[in-house]
Amino acid sequence: MEKSEVKQEIKDTKGRVIATKVSCNGDKRCNDASETECVCIDEKKAGPAIEVKESPRSEKIAAAPRPRVGIMETAFRDAHQSIMATRLRTDDMLPICEIMDEVGYHSVEMWGGATFDSAMRFLNEDPWDRLRQIKKRMKKTKTQMLLRGQNLVGYRHYSDETVREFVKRAIGNGIDIIRIFDALNDLRNMSIAAEAVKKEGGELQMSISYTISPVHTLELFAKQAKDMADMGADSICIKDMAGLMSPVAASELVTAIKKKVNLPVQLHSHYTSGMAAMSYLAGLEAGADVVDCAISPFAMGTSQPATEAIVAALKGGPLDTHLSLDKLLPVAEYYEALRNKYSDIIMGVSGVNINILLYQVPGGMYSNLQSQLKEGNAFHKFKEVMEEVPRVRKEMGYPPLVTPTSQLVGTQAAMNVISGERWKMVSKEVYQYFRGYYGKTPAPVDPVIQKKVLGDEIPITCRPGEKIEPELEAARKEIGVWMTQPEDVLSYVLFPQVAKDFLPQKYAKENCVDIGLEEQASPEAYAI
Repeated sequence: MEKSEVKQEIKDTKGRVIATKVSCNGDKRCNDASETECVCIDEKKAGPAIEVKESPRSEKIAAAPRPRVGIMETAFRDAHQSIMATRLRTDDMLPICEIMDEVGYHSVEMWGGATFDSAMRFLNEDPWDRLRQIKKRMKKTKTQMLLRGQNLVGYRHYSDETVREFVKRAIGNGIDIIRIFDALNDLRNMSIAAEAVKKEGGELQMSISYTISPVHTLELFAKQAKDMADMGADSICIKDMAGLMSPVAASELVTAIKKKVNLPVQLHSHYTSGMAAMSYLAGLEAGADVVDCAISPFAMGTSQPATEAIVAALKGGPLDTHLSLDKLLPVAEYYEALRNKYSDIIMGVSGVNINILLYQVPGGMYSNLQSQLKEGNAFHKFKEVMEEVPRVRKEMGYPPLVTPTSQLVGTQAAMNVISGERWKMVSKEVYQYFRGYYGKTPAPVDPVIQKKVLGDEIPITCRPGEKIEPELEAARKEIGVWMTQPEDVLSYVLFPQVAKDFLPQKYAKENCVDIGLEEQASPEAYAI
């Protein structure tokens, strides 16, 4: 024990000294030169000499506490898109903004997806004004939106110029986090938007559209996550739009991604199959950082797991969200009143639909096909159409069923069944899909079907956006006087037919003139 300094005596239950903890200072009995302390047993008092080594590093370096689990609230976007066809008005959202801002959410999703189109088409509202109004009232919580890559918030690819301008205006008007996905997981279709988000100083979240097929493996998804990190992603989202991700799959996928990238991972799922909450827990235990939830009156069914339930389930453990149910209660009460207000259009919020697992279709796609067949007096063929969907999807190269590919596959399946001859008719959009104008398919399309659709035409293999000419200047000339803000040109490019009705009405309201642009005799007499 030469040159050793006794630090601590270790006693047994009877108070006898059985060992001393000492500083080794080169004691040869310590096998690891990096160890500076050992416990030496007193041979006279405790029998045969035994050495138990103890490193001071276990005392000095404690495991870093895991950051709290984050909750993204979807009530302003995906929740009401899922259960009430995106009909929530801006005036419905504004009164609760300040209260939600105090909850402590990781973020609030409040824009993008179908909300942009719906605001103009059905509600006669300016989506840009909604963004500004909400951001004005939510000063503590990050605002988040969903962007369909080169499709933006529309249903076709737009020019690179349009993509860059849209991202610039979205961030400039108040968006903090932009979640970008592509229906085919073609990263080329996400690249321009991703570059623009980074340039404008926004937070870039890149999303993997989760699906099940012979070609969608753990290895593929993990590689995509790594590629997204290399593109500058600040976080990765696993977007389970159909509610197909099981707890086992969630755990395996999060683990695989975390091995590839050192980025936060966010989980997004729908409750349609009944698995989402279980999958969230499994994913969080595997290392996920944030989950998407909806306040309880707008939760479950085709929406997300209930915010309050997830908060309560995780409370007190290593995955605690640190959110308060007391602060969530007034939010829930407000949305309960909204649910009652819109009870006539609330849909799909109860029960579990096992057909989602059987046919691997999102809840929205399932209900849309039902509506289409009812309108066409062909609802009796619904089961046939559902059975046709997997066949069409395989022939189209296993696209994930998310907007807009879910519409393409569903419509084609319906046309195949109703016409009585498969691929006898195809929509313009399906034709463009086979031409390569939606991007690279996860698996090769069926060559026989491709020949039937295209004939001798050779599909493109480049990034589709490269084929689209700039379109903003022409749009500015077309809308002319109707443009009252720079963002109006984007609204027109995205939805020209809708904007042709909406923009003149907005102009007339803002300028106190009639729809024909004639000056009012006494403008001050008319309310704005």
